[in-house]
Amino acid sequence: MPAEGAPAASPLEQAVLRALESVIDPEIRKPITELDMVDRVVEGEGGRVEVGIRLTIVGCPASDRIERDVRQAAETVAGAGNADVELSVMTPEQRTALTERLRGGRARTNPFGPGSLTRVIAVTSGKGGVGKSTITANLAVALAARGLSVGLVDADVHGFSIPGLLGLVDDEGLAARPTQVNDMILPPVAHGVKVISIGMFVEPAAPGERASSTAVAWRGPMLHRTLSQFLTDVYFGDLDVLLVDLPPGTGDIAISLGQLLPNAEVVVVTTPQAAAADVAERSGVVARQTGQRIVGVVENMAALVQPDGTLLELFGSGGGELVASRLSTEAAAVPLLASVPLSMALRQGGDSGVPVVVAAPDDPAARAIEQVAAQLSAMPRSLAGRRLDVSVR
Repeated sequence: MPAEGAPAASPLEQAVLRALESVIDPEIRKPITELDMVDRVVEGEGGRVEVGIRLTIVGCPASDRIERDVRQAAETVAGAGNADVELSVMTPEQRTALTERLRGGRARTNPFGPGSLTRVIAVTSGKGGVGKSTITANLAVALAARGLSVGLVDADVHGFSIPGLLGLVDDEGLAARPTQVNDMILPPVAHGVKVISIGMFVEPAAPGERASSTAVAWRGPMLHRTLSQFLTDVYFGDLDVLLVDLPPGTGDIAISLGQLLPNAEVVVVTTPQAAAADVAERSGVVARQTGQRIVGVVENMAALVQPDGTLLELFGSGGGELVASRLSTEAAAVPLLASVPLSMALRQGGDSGVPVVVAAPDDPAARAIEQVAAQLSAMPRSLAGRRLDVSVR
């Protein structure tokens, strides 16, 4: 772009600049023209055009895609083969200006606290092994497919599995690494969902071991600090919904969530088994004690329909209804949002990193999860305890 005092842009240069408005940075999800990534557009001889692009960091993982998209956009104006793209890297000052622009000039703060327009939904369970993370991953993708801007925080620090469930791992099980611009972390995107997980920061496994074998052994203060950093340092942009996959039980993370996200709504996941229902109820009680609102229960691993039409109730029946009933009060009924049946496709989607709502949308499990997404999307939000920016004159 012409500097101050330089000749005005030619009609071709102006047209190319307009075309570049359609090029979206795949990590920040904003046009490169808004991010000050366009260094110059210069018309050359014979109608050729040279485009200079400033990448955010050295070794930017999206550089090939950005270069390709810029060339295609420029060639829609200049003609095939008539665009030259040159990549450079932002200066430290330019990166600082970018992060300040993305934060809207605000300091590093939790953007999902009181007054936030983002709906925060925490998914919890009383015990492990009930498929909570699988439900969370599929629910996030189902909400994104409905046109919502969705973020997902994998707060299950000790048992992180969200990267694998969403296909954000390589053949060795190593999770995709976020890009860091100064003190701002750009989350990887999978199936339209912006994702952050502690699994993206653990050190690679020793030679001969799968990356997924790496363990995180942290206690309370470190867990709280990690969740806080995910909320303050990760740039999610403007979200409609932020899902938080909580670890099972009622420990440190559940308590930290109440402090950091006091307006979070909670979905409790259980299985039909009575023993699982008893424990799931406790996680809902703790959520309520920390000031959060329980918006529903999801029963996973419900009855599987056999080829002859009979039901295989491998884990019993009634657990979801039991939890919903026990968590309901006179002031607020807690609905059973859906019963998700046992499903080979659901399990296979988790193993392959392609959620069942994408891989097999007609599967009964996928339809049940879509039912949850539809209900949550239509559910009115509570304004209790929320600061409203209005004044009376």
